[in-house]
Amino acid sequence: MSAEMPRISGLMVIVAAALVDADGRVLVQQRAAGRAMAGLWEFPGGKIEAGESAEAALVRELHEELGISTETACLAPAGFGTAAMDDDFQILLLLYVCRKWQGIPQALDAAQIRWLRPLDLHDLPMPPADLPLIGLLNALI
Repeated sequence: MSAEMPRISGLMVIVAAALVDADGRVLVQQRAAGRAMAGLWEFPGGKIEAGESAEAALVRELHEELGISTETACLAPAGFGTAAMDDDFQILLLLYVCRKWQGIPQALDAAQIRWLRPLDLHDLPMPPADLPLIGLLNALI
């Protein structure tokens, strides 16, 4: 029996990574000027393209945004956050933890990047879908 997955109108699924270094710090990037939510700090990632799995999309996004390479096997699902952007549009953010990658992260698509301990993320302005994930990361790392 083949059943088609129901589509939810007005829902955008985003994937993001909490890159964790050897000191237990997490990488966040600041959204560039001229973009929606410019100046806010977020976990790197982005939209899933047609035909991509969430993990493949995240591997692609990390390469595009930070210039690093990783494999889907290095991504551990951690949790999710949601945010209503207006009355008929909602974001679902799928967060993965990644501790293994190749290359040195660079701000290729952001104003800047920072490595911070999870508790220090509370001091940054972040998008609504990212905020509930701070406590989760603090418990996991």
